[in-house]
Amino acid sequence: MSVNNSINVDLLKERQNASFDSEELAAVIWQGENQLQMKRFFEKELLSDADDLHIYEYLPYEDLYTKALNDCIKAAEKLKKLQNKLNPDGNEIYPALMLGPLSESLMPLGNTFTVHILMFTRALKSHGTDELYQKFGKRADNFEIIGTYAQTELGHGTNLKGLETRADYDRKTDEFILNTPTLSSYKWWPGGLGQSVNYCIVVAQLYINNESKGIQMFLLQVRDEETHMPLPGIDIGDIGKKIGFNGVNNGFLGLKHVRIPRTNMLMKNSKVLSDGTFIQSPKSQLAYLPMVYVRCMVVFNAGYHLALAATIATRYSAVRRQSPINPDEPEPQILDHVTQQHKLFPEIATAIAYNLSVSKLNQHFQDTSVAIKKNDFSRLEELHALACTLKASSSYDATAGIERLRLACGGHGYLTSSNFGNIYAKISVTCTYEGENTVLYLQVGKILMKKWADVLAEKQLMPTMSYLNDWKNSKTFNWNGSWDCMIKALQFVTTKKTEITFSHYMRRLKMGQSQPIALNNTGIELIQVAELHACVFVASNFFTEVTGDALAKQSNELRAVLHNLLELFLLKTILRYMNFILLFINLTDADVTDLQNRLEEVLKRLRPDAVAICDSFDFHDSVLQSTLGAYDGNVYERIYAAAKQSSLNSQPVPKSFHTHLKPFMQGKL
Repeated sequence: MSVNNSINVDLLKERQNASFDSEELAAVIWQGENQLQMKRFFEKELLSDADDLHIYEYLPYEDLYTKALNDCIKAAEKLKKLQNKLNPDGNEIYPALMLGPLSESLMPLGNTFTVHILMFTRALKSHGTDELYQKFGKRADNFEIIGTYAQTELGHGTNLKGLETRADYDRKTDEFILNTPTLSSYKWWPGGLGQSVNYCIVVAQLYINNESKGIQMFLLQVRDEETHMPLPGIDIGDIGKKIGFNGVNNGFLGLKHVRIPRTNMLMKNSKVLSDGTFIQSPKSQLAYLPMVYVRCMVVFNAGYHLALAATIATRYSAVRRQSPINPDEPEPQILDHVTQQHKLFPEIATAIAYNLSVSKLNQHFQDTSVAIKKNDFSRLEELHALACTLKASSSYDATAGIERLRLACGGHGYLTSSNFGNIYAKISVTCTYEGENTVLYLQVGKILMKKWADVLAEKQLMPTMSYLNDWKNSKTFNWNGSWDCMIKALQFVTTKKTEITFSHYMRRLKMGQSQPIALNNTGIELIQVAELHACVFVASNFFTEVTGDALAKQSNELRAVLHNLLELFLLKTILRYMNFILLFINLTDADVTDLQNRLEEVLKRLRPDAVAICDSFDFHDSVLQSTLGAYDGNVYERIYAAAKQSSLNSQPVPKSFHTHLKPFMQGKL
């Protein structure tokens, strides 16, 4: 696409007038100067021939898949070549890049191999025996075989205990017999399953002598390695076009009396011996660890894509001029409208808040993984609760934020070439995969009920919930409006809401309701306390990171910007949950007015730095893929150039004029 390469004058002024160095903030966002420069090195190496706008919506569905598969193969080859150049003896660079920000440009239609890299190979290594990994895992690492992770079924998703797929052990032949006994038990949704993979890990109910032993994982070949034809007993295919990710090739899988060797069960933890003896895993939750890892990735992707959308909307708002504030003056940048600032800036702050939170979440995951290797499973419950609540809150917040940012761009935000549609599709789906958000919040709510019982029993709590003990005996809260006060207010409110929810739950039990019924009837409040708990973690972590020692060496100018972002995030959060806050804290009219005044003031303080903050996200144009958000700000030229690419503009008069429109117009209706 050919456009003027000069920088739009309004964007140029925004960057020149910023109060801080965007490079300094970029290093913070990308976890250090070395990481930032490494990212840029990879972009230079891999995106030199990349286009900054891909419009594939005109292609038929089969062509979309073919294009996506070709993109993925080219990306894998590029990344492996770079891997060999940088570290020929290693194998760690290209899988990470295949799943990272570069994939937005290298594989704009979605990565067909995501589940292969993220779950299939990891599950073989972390849950399979050494023999199984030697036989299949190394081949999978080299893409000699391609697999997926088949868990979700047509009739069951988040409720893993309800999965219907069966694996019955036949001790006579030392084999498992896999079946999907009903249509609802068909595996549904695994990425790449449709036409791309030849192996998969099937999550199924293990039966020995027709007795259930719970959920286990089994390695299954689904297609011939040479012909790619489905193997006997296997019904497999693509599930059809979706709102987004149409290159991922999500598939279905039905199984009818498919036999696999006993050794194809992933038996590093749970085991089935040849005589049919079942040895239970030391911790059943270990089977869900691959899913927990993916939830950590979801939190990263939510913040990342929210930042993408915020960059596009903010740059567009600096270029777009409309609606004079003073009737006799020229049209201003719409970024000067306080209502526009209120749409954009809180989303920028939220993106940074989740960027900081995912770093802490990843540290929890790494610490837990190290502990598990030492047979210490004490951290699993906390990791599970944290991953569930952050996955739900980040995906909900990012989905709502991206849509708010699209609306902030008016009609042009509705264009496919704005890329808001793709960004929204990539994040809205995370609200329902790897655990539907309502179900995840309910799980966390139930954990909070257990922990409140521990509070009453004066037991020690996991660190991320220890604030419940801190505020258990407090009846009132003294408000002064400081940042520390806001964090403590959120902790206090969450504690009191947890206490009340627990009392309502216990009242239902005393009325004679069973525990499941009582939990179901308390569901609305369980979700509320889980959401508040997520809010406490994100806000507390943002406060700690920005005011702690980590940023002590940064410039005064950068700290001032981060303080403004923290102020905005905390104000936004307090105002968002004001209904709960007013239930437990006696705020005066003056307190509420002060919050509103502070909100308006911090928007004004952030106004000169908004574009520079978004520049600090450091998104390559070929990653942004947007006519509205390119670094040069030549919005109208890019919109027009993209419109010219429309297939309807390939000829001045379309065939449909002669076959349909002209006869209709001459019919004298």
